[in-house]
Amino acid sequence: MKPVLSWMCAAVLIGGLTLCTSCTSNKDNAPSAEASVFIPKAPDYNDATMWVTADGDTDGTGADIFYVVSTWEEDWTTEDGRICHYADVWNQEHREHMRTLEIDKVAAYMSPGNRFFAPYYRHTTIDAWVTQNEDTLMRRARLAMDDVCAAFDHFQAQRDQSRPLIIAGFSQGGLAVVELLKHINDETYSQLAAAYVLGYKVTEADMAQCSHIRPAESETDTGVTICYNTVKDVKYIIPIISASDICINPVNWHTDDTPAILHDTITVTVSPAYHVLVVTGYSGSEYAPYKDFLNVGDIHSCEPWLYSECLAKNIAVRSKKWREKE
Repeated sequence: MKPVLSWMCAAVLIGGLTLCTSCTSNKDNAPSAEASVFIPKAPDYNDATMWVTADGDTDGTGADIFYVVSTWEEDWTTEDGRICHYADVWNQEHREHMRTLEIDKVAAYMSPGNRFFAPYYRHTTIDAWVTQNEDTLMRRARLAMDDVCAAFDHFQAQRDQSRPLIIAGFSQGGLAVVELLKHINDETYSQLAAAYVLGYKVTEADMAQCSHIRPAESETDTGVTICYNTVKDVKYIIPIISASDICINPVNWHTDDTPAILHDTITVTVSPAYHVLVVTGYSGSEYAPYKDFLNVGDIHSCEPWLYSECLAKNIAVRSKKWREKE
């Protein structure tokens, strides 16, 4: 790896829509219909400031993990009165929100035994998702996805490609994982141990569009996509987030309705009809409802945390299986 990603150790909320099959230039995708809004400066992924990394691979046998953070900003206004619908990666406060509220906590369980990389990007604000207007979401999310693709290409060009690749993201980061699977070429796909779409949907249309999206069917298959969303009842499915066509239980790695017990008291079961996880014995009360949109019967904010031990173990299992195939 070049110096910018040379294992430097530094120290929600929502998904979106299926976008294009590959990322295009920020210039081409600037939201022209919103020309009066403020668009923050693009990230420079040669700059170490744009990354949170952690090297927990002490013996060189782990994976390279590319993690995409979720949404941590609301719409904000510049000093000259222009509204902004994106996080500003050059704003230290915005970076701190992404790092301290999520990235560091995910790295704490994903990085042991692995090399972990998470870019800052101009994620679209929660306000866009709350509208649940697909045109608005699509227009604004393109800029964010361009940043993620640029960051991934930079990461991929520098990493040791003989190592297994893990791509993971939560919520808007889960959307980014879906888009990255459409963006990567077959050679990069051959390096993929698994992709983890946490708290976002994978649709039949996504899979028809992209042969790189293969639903996981067990605990050990590789080159697959793991996807799940958690609700208390299927009536709480949020269409733009959790109306998925695939789901696997991260506790027992079943895709049928075989229940699994987590932490002795929580029962987690896949609904095969609705492709979500239905949980009992867990209130999710630590996650406050947001604008009557999130954490209201769904438990969206739990996705990276409730199953963290299961995810950490599974990353190791799938990475090992990938190495055995090589």
